[in-house]
Amino acid sequence: MLIVLVGVIVLAIPMLVTAAYVFVSLGRPLLFAQTRAGRAARPFKIRKFRTMSDARDVDGALLPDADRVTAASNLLRRSRLDELPQIFAILFGHMALVGPRPLLPETIAEFGADGVYRCAVRPGMTGWAQVSGNTFLSNSEKLQLDLWYVANRSFLLDLRIILETVAVLIFGERRREDRIAAATVARAELARQSTAGQGGAKRVCAT
Repeated sequence: MLIVLVGVIVLAIPMLVTAAYVFVSLGRPLLFAQTRAGRAARPFKIRKFRTMSDARDVDGALLPDADRVTAASNLLRRSRLDELPQIFAILFGHMALVGPRPLLPETIAEFGADGVYRCAVRPGMTGWAQVSGNTFLSNSEKLQLDLWYVANRSFLLDLRIILETVAVLIFGERRREDRIAAATVARAELARQSTAGQGGAKRVCAT
């Protein structure tokens, strides 16, 4: 908790500067809020600095997301400054600094058993998928990397992810094929063990 409070203090100035930038470039509201799935799939509100305009067509309907992203939005997203308000979700215990990114409840439900396992830990501001390719990854690859993190999480791994996040912010993202391959193999092995276990249970019931 003390570390989070220190983080809030340290990030206060960047958040104020980002808020001013959003106000000047996009206007109000400053924040975007959405319900996401937390640990054990419990819903909570995630807040980010707004990164899309309210541009509308002649009928007053909002334009598609791609048409509402501005140069200012891209800057905020690339630098991840739009994520800064999530420090308060950490303060309130809904999130952790490191963990799988929080997803929509319906997305978690679509994952089935994988979604349940993924939600065994609190979601994070950054995670294994984010330092292993992020925007260069498919949704399936992100899920596999998230599951690998949950199975292998440790203090040292979290520290590594934090340091690599800083490197990503400075040097940019790159796709880590070795990590994707390792996560894919681990998931396949887990599925094989699960199938074998179910087969054994069926044989016992049949005797």
